[in-house]
Amino acid sequence: MSNKSNKNKGVSTATVGVEEPAQVLSVNKWKFITWLFIITIVMLFASQTSAYLVRRAEGNWVEFTVPTIFWISTLVLIISSATMHLSLQAARKNENAKLKTLVAITTVLGLTFLGMQYIGWQDLQAQGIFLKGNPSGSFFYIFTGLHMAHLLIGLGILIATFLMAFRMKLDSSNTILVEVCATSWHFLDILWVYLFVFLLYFR
Repeated sequence: MSNKSNKNKGVSTATVGVEEPAQVLSVNKWKFITWLFIITIVMLFASQTSAYLVRRAEGNWVEFTVPTIFWISTLVLIISSATMHLSLQAARKNENAKLKTLVAITTVLGLTFLGMQYIGWQDLQAQGIFLKGNPSGSFFYIFTGLHMAHLLIGLGILIATFLMAFRMKLDSSNTILVEVCATSWHFLDILWVYLFVFLLYFR
């Protein structure tokens, strides 16, 4: 009787001594790539704005009037961020038709923003501000141009989201693409507002 008890006790002790494997936290690869993309852009513009301030402090800096079209384009981009947020909500509610409409509107607003930026460049040239010239103008073109280049990537993600919604492959259980699209688009919106305020303040 005691031998049987000892055996059971040994089994119980052995069972207690076994450690369960720790759970591994998994991160969606697309979300990881998106945040890596964001961190890279932040580092890029942090270095560029630092270079801007250093060069401005050296003097020989020409001040110019920022064309009104840049103010309007900023408003357009902010509105597009709102429609992108509504797109994500629509995806989570399985409102596919609404999702397609809102993503399409966001895309149109993004393209409108790009068109306005180009018109803004033309207005700058009418003032005699060119890419090759005084550093103040050069930096303005570089900042806006880099942002436009990254916005094109955001537009590519938007178009991919629209196509997926059009093929009925997005629903409340599969919103990763819409989430990635919303995160990157909101970031590009915030980035532009930051750059625009920076360029206005440090003219």
